[in-house]
Amino acid sequence: MMQSVLQLIEEYGLIAVFLNVLVEQAGAPIPAYPVLVLTGALSASAGYSTLALLAIAVCAALLADYGWYLAGRRYGGKMLSTLCRVSLSPDSCVKQTESIYLRWGPPSLMVAKFIPGFASIASVLAGALGTRTRSFLCFDVIGAALWAGSAIFLGSLFSTAVDELLSVLVSLGRWGVMLLVAALAVFLANKWWQRQRFAKAAATDRITVDELHALLQSGAHPPILDARSARLQARGRIPGAIPVTAKGGAMTELQADEVIVYCDCPNEASAAAVSRRLRRKGYGRVRPLVGGLEAWREAGYSIEDGPASMA
Repeated sequence: MMQSVLQLIEEYGLIAVFLNVLVEQAGAPIPAYPVLVLTGALSASAGYSTLALLAIAVCAALLADYGWYLAGRRYGGKMLSTLCRVSLSPDSCVKQTESIYLRWGPPSLMVAKFIPGFASIASVLAGALGTRTRSFLCFDVIGAALWAGSAIFLGSLFSTAVDELLSVLVSLGRWGVMLLVAALAVFLANKWWQRQRFAKAAATDRITVDELHALLQSGAHPPILDARSARLQARGRIPGAIPVTAKGGAMTELQADEVIVYCDCPNEASAAAVSRRLRRKGYGRVRPLVGGLEAWREAGYSIEDGPASMA
């Protein structure tokens, strides 16, 4: 059975690579890097060139990434929430990607595919932040070529070792196939467990935008902390909000029984992180704002331009 699988890879290697890379870059947790290494090792015996293999992989990656870019450009931050719900990556990875992209901009796409969970999220961010199409395509092609090229090169370089490993799997027959399936199952289970662990850690009391607006209208003025990046804070904030870093920063003492924290990332990941740090510092009731600034804006409530002094 394992021999049949290898024959299919040798015969339809380019098609397999295209589909695998396309599906992975579209967000499915099916790793394409091992397949690129394998097809790189088998390229000589299979009769296709490494350049053709590289071109196919880059085209597939670019097709998926450009789709995410267009979705981010049209739907903005909402697309990140959607991507987070269908992805097995923890929301903290989404926030980490946002921080990297906001710091380094389009050039970060050159290394995006080497960082788990970065590629599709970075493409959405590029579209949502208005990155020029030419810049996006240029850096994304470079990144895809570096990523796929490194895998193909490793496969070619260690082709002998790969052949020996494949020989062992072939000798195992159906047990070799079952071993590969088991390895994929363990990978997916680990991703699921990481996501569940993050979701459990992030579970906390939250406040809706309507509840916050009613609270402010009643005359109560709890401290409102803005946990977004400085670049996003400059685009507007909830009136009176105090900018604060996602790590808590050197926050001033807040004299209040209740503190509200908001961000603009999937599942309030940054706001939940700041809330946990505040509780560890002894603050009683700290609540993330459901939906963050995007939900506040959509509800029609006022937005204040420019950040206040950093807390």
